[in-house]
Amino acid sequence: MNATSPEAAPGRIVLLTTSHRVAPGLLSWPAWQALRTADRVLCADGAHPQLPYLCEAGITVDETAPTAEQLVEACSGGRTAVVVATGEGEPALTDGLARLAGTGRVRMPELELLPASYDLPGARLLDLVQVMDRIRAECPWSSRQTHEGLAKYGIEEAYELVEAIEDGDRDELREELGDVLLQVVFHARIAEEHPDAPFSIDDVAGGIVAKLIHRHPHVFGDATATTPEEVREHWLRTKAEEKRRESVTDGIPLGQPGLALAAKLASRVHTAGLDVPLPAGEGVGYDLLATAVRAAEAGVDPEAALRVAARAYRDAVRAAEGVSA
Repeated sequence: MNATSPEAAPGRIVLLTTSHRVAPGLLSWPAWQALRTADRVLCADGAHPQLPYLCEAGITVDETAPTAEQLVEACSGGRTAVVVATGEGEPALTDGLARLAGTGRVRMPELELLPASYDLPGARLLDLVQVMDRIRAECPWSSRQTHEGLAKYGIEEAYELVEAIEDGDRDELREELGDVLLQVVFHARIAEEHPDAPFSIDDVAGGIVAKLIHRHPHVFGDATATTPEEVREHWLRTKAEEKRRESVTDGIPLGQPGLALAAKLASRVHTAGLDVPLPAGEGVGYDLLATAVRAAEAGVDPEAALRVAARAYRDAVRAAEGVSA
């Protein structure tokens, strides 16, 4: 009896897909059931990472790449064949099955797509780490970079991210977030090679996870916060406990743009409840300091406000030049 005879039971084809971002062997229960009850299990890739675990579980896998016709024949008589898909998802096989079904001359088996493992949110970050590893090892430029050499790019990418946010361009925002993320992963990869104090991207992620949990006791602990102001109080209190700083100015990067620096200092002074008069002095610098402090007291970001005004100025310049916006 062959698969094309009217009385033949069509059987069942199960296309089993797995994610390379999940450890091999960690398959769903329906996947293990399908594998254990199948009449044949096939895989075209003899180096598929799942095969050693299937072998350990006592499942025999035929390392073969059947044609659509051969697979339909293997299912004749009501048999079930499970195909462990390669990373590409077996497009040649599925296309062949579709063409065979389209002829109308073949009684096709039931075809089921069974995801055996799923990507969790954030899974593509594993791809980024893997790609960065290879680039660091094989790229003549990337393999020579240092933290110091990359520092300027971190600043540039942060400014480009801010510009994308202010422009409201969603596509640009997504791309710039990726560029900022690259800087983090790149620096973490370089840090792995430090001879005395290495750390990895997992250490970076673990550190920020621990910090976020500690600074959100109203989410992960017994504390209560119902307003943004109460959340800020929790954050500042736990941060102070962690840092043990001598001054409210400790930890403020003095190399940041001047308006942002002045506003940050004013914000710290205000939060601490200090009454600190502005230093006496003449000139543009002291005028800008006073303006930045007033902006901070009013809850306005002076850097963002100045950028808005500067863009308006740019547009006026272009208009005077007869250049379209």
